[in-house]
Amino acid sequence: RHLAMVKLFFSRRGDEFAESAIALPVIVLVTIALMNLTMAGFASVNANNAANYGARVGSVHQQSPASAAYDAALQSTEYASVGDYTVSVSGGGFPGAQINVEVRWSVPNLLGGLMSFFGGESLGTGIEGAATSVFRQEGW
Repeated sequence: RHLAMVKLFFSRRGDEFAESAIALPVIVLVTIALMNLTMAGFASVNANNAANYGARVGSVHQQSPASAAYDAALQSTEYASVGDYTVSVSGGGFPGAQINVEVRWSVPNLLGGLMSFFGGESLGTGIEGAATSVFRQEGW
């Protein structure tokens, strides 16, 4: 009878180990995916705010509005702790002209390298996106 109780104890313990061995990788993957989405969302919001700010600053400057828009958008992304940003500006020059500001962002893809462990193809090294804002240059 004592031997049966010992076998029962060890078989349950083995079941718990098997459950943990299956559940832990799933929990880790979900956690990494949430971190990826959080970083991408944060960078996207930063880029959108920078594009809007740059286009607005460029729209009120009478002297070299494209340069002012570029500087404002770049300065807005300077202190962002997550992501890499590039700014491009076009348009402007006379009252009523459109000033287009595009801020491209990228963050590292933490899941990209792990997909090969699960039989999938690599998803690349980063997640990328762009934010665009258009304002009309004001004139007096």
